[in-house]
Parts: sequence; structure tokens; C-alpha cells
Amino acid sequence: MASRRFTFAIKVLFAAILPVILLGCGSSKPPASPVETFETYVKALKKKDYTSAKILLSSSTIKMHEQEAKAQNTTVDDIIKRGSLVADGQTTVKYRNEKIDGDKATIEVQNAFSSWETIHFVREDGVWKLDIAASAQDIIKDVDDQDKIFDQLSNSNVQP
Repeated sequence: MASRRFTFAIKVLFAAILPVILLGCGSSKPPASPVETFETYVKALKKKDYTSAKILLSSSTIKMHEQEAKAQNTTVDDIIKRGSLVADGQTTVKYRNEKIDGDKATIEVQNAFSSWETIHFVREDGVWKLDIAASAQDIIKDVDDQDKIFDQLSNSNVQP
């Protein structure tokens, strides 16, 4: 009688543990690609779910947003809302040209003015995150380059 109870207990224990073991050994889903991360970010923005959106941002982007929020006496959620890659009422977001190079990636996103801008991604702890801080650096560099060209053109037309 005792051996039957022991056998029954072992069977119950095995039945309870087996699904956990199989889940642990099963094929795990690979991390989201940069495009999938971007799609999830856009969905979060459309739902005004800024908590979920923040999870998809790189640590340097969060730090940048925190500095902006402090300087403007507002919240990081407000900074994300104002700097949204998705305009209010925008029903579709077009993107193209995902490029992955090691732990960095980019995609091109069509903005509200129908021009294409590059969005950067960085892999942090094995997960792709939007690196808006790197994208901002690109914009600053482009403005600086245009200023230099303007200065060169202005200085070349100076009469002695």
C-alpha cells in the first residue's frame, strides 16, 4: 500500500514538473529585430503607453530624455510624447532598409513631411533598443556640416 502511494506521488510530481522542464528546454523565441522593436514602439506610442515605450529606448536615450525633462521641468513621458516618431492622427508608419552591423542597427522611417530619416538601434543586454540619442547626434552633425558649407560659401563671396 505504501509503495503504491509512493509510486502515485512520484507520478504526480513528475506530471507537475514535466511541463516546466519542457518549457526550459524548448526553443526560445529569438529577441525582436530592430524592425520588430520599432513596430512595438509605434504601437505603444499610438496607445499612449509611455511606460512600454520607455522600455524600448536605449539607456543613453533615457538619460538624454531625463536631462531634457529636468531642464524643462517636465516628465520623461512628456518628452517622449513631444518627440514622438509618430504624429498625432498618423495611421501608417512607413519604414525601410533595416541594416544590422554587430550591436548597432538602423532603419529608415518616413516622417510627417514624407522625407526619410535614419533611426538608430543598439543592442543592450541582448535586446534591440531605439537609440534616439544617436539619431539626435546625426541631426546635430548634419546641421553643423550645413553650417560649415554655408560659411564657406559666404566667405568665398567676400570682396576685398
